[in-house]
Amino acid sequence: MSTRKLIFAAAASAGLLAAPALAAPPKPNIIVILADDLGYGDTGAYGSPRVKTPNIDALARDGVRFTQGYVAHPVCAPSRAALLTGRYQTRFGYEFNPVGRDKTGGVSRDEVFLPQVLKGAGYSTGMVGKWHLGQPAGYHPLDRGFDSFFGVLTGATSFMTDFKVGDEEITPPGAAASFGLAEGVQAPPGATEGEKMALLRRAAPVYRSREVVQETEYLTDAFTREAVSFIDARAGKPFFLYLAYTTPHTPLQAPASYIARNSAIPDKGQRVYAAMVTALDDGVGRIRAELKARGLEKDTLIVFLSDNGCAGYVGTACTNDPLNGFKGLHLEGGVRVPYIVSWPGHFRKGAVDSQVVSSLDIAPTAAALAGAALPRGTDGENLAPYLASAKPKRFERRLFWRSGPNYAVRDGAWKLWSVNRAEPGETESTAAGITPDGVQAKASSQGVYDMLYNLADDPGESRNLAATRPEVVARLKAEIAEWDRGNVPAQWTSMRQAVRRHEGQMLKIYP
Repeated sequence: MSTRKLIFAAAASAGLLAAPALAAPPKPNIIVILADDLGYGDTGAYGSPRVKTPNIDALARDGVRFTQGYVAHPVCAPSRAALLTGRYQTRFGYEFNPVGRDKTGGVSRDEVFLPQVLKGAGYSTGMVGKWHLGQPAGYHPLDRGFDSFFGVLTGATSFMTDFKVGDEEITPPGAAASFGLAEGVQAPPGATEGEKMALLRRAAPVYRSREVVQETEYLTDAFTREAVSFIDARAGKPFFLYLAYTTPHTPLQAPASYIARNSAIPDKGQRVYAAMVTALDDGVGRIRAELKARGLEKDTLIVFLSDNGCAGYVGTACTNDPLNGFKGLHLEGGVRVPYIVSWPGHFRKGAVDSQVVSSLDIAPTAAALAGAALPRGTDGENLAPYLASAKPKRFERRLFWRSGPNYAVRDGAWKLWSVNRAEPGETESTAAGITPDGVQAKASSQGVYDMLYNLADDPGESRNLAATRPEVVARLKAEIAEWDRGNVPAQWTSMRQAVRRHEGQMLKIYP
């Protein structure tokens, strides 16, 4: 057994034996609802004039809506690894999307996942949706603390297996991954929409436990169905549900029933994307209705967030307004996400809070509420006292990001993003293609380009102050260097390297 696991076991045992001086509140059920590539500005609660999300908005009214909630990485798999461990993914090398590598490995088995912690505190644990953290034995969700699993092990799959009249799909330019590029498959020329979807679903199937199932329902609705079933089966015992929707990740697909509810949106891309978010919002509503029907509403903590910002390769279908940047970038639009926490009767209600928080905080908060102890080395904060306080005292927060030689830090109002310059001769490209395996993310011979923003005055990151505030740049770089000493090398190379033009500079990105 690893040192970290021994520490966890000892701490958990001590927690079970220790008698609290005062009666503790009952352990809440815990539900984490994770959207996939949801734009910061794509729900009503966060100001969307186009996408209607009454159920997500109601969740925000019943809890705390954070306006400065962050994730630990701007792409799918590393962000999820950090959320489920409460540790920066760079601590254990899960630095880049695996792009097929999760078929041979996954997150280090030395890492303790949140469901393992909660099982030790007497919780039933279930996962529904997208995993993306390893497929072989030892890395599967059932090997990382979950009692049950229904979903996909890969990064994306088709939402539908039968394309009918009134259904809609859009394949944005540069989004070749929509048809399974990451899984090593591509639709042949002339393939129909139905043939493309069937091919992708075969390459990235749906599982129940470890067995492939033939799911015919629209995938977002199927995930909601399974989540409700899990709640039904566990009523009466504390449970942890990790509901990781694949919505609204590509491929952008929606059935006629959801398209009709967004028919007033003239642009097809925006209409299909909005229809997908409608399905997500319906899911949130169904889950909350089930909790209320079973008398569990006040016994259940719900956290709602996205794994990263929406993707630039879907064009105008989504928006991270009023933020700058998209998925894959350490600009605010890549790492600042919708972030709502609700526990009726225990946490503040209807609060809009600008405290800087992170997805890293979910694991320590859940563990504390469950009366469990996390292993040492957790990077997140227990937010429960802050959320429960009627007059919370704001606290200072530093957050860090790393993708190869590119780094970012948020310290107070200051945000620094230092990015590799492109090598001479490298031209602008997108991140849709696959970089050959083994091409290292290494420091450029041209050095880095520093971008310094004061987010209090410039949340859209439009005014680079690096040239006028060199002392702030130097201080933040020293903070990054100190933090980076606790990280390890990446398990594999970035296979989606790209050159982007930003602020007139040609920069190398490693999403």
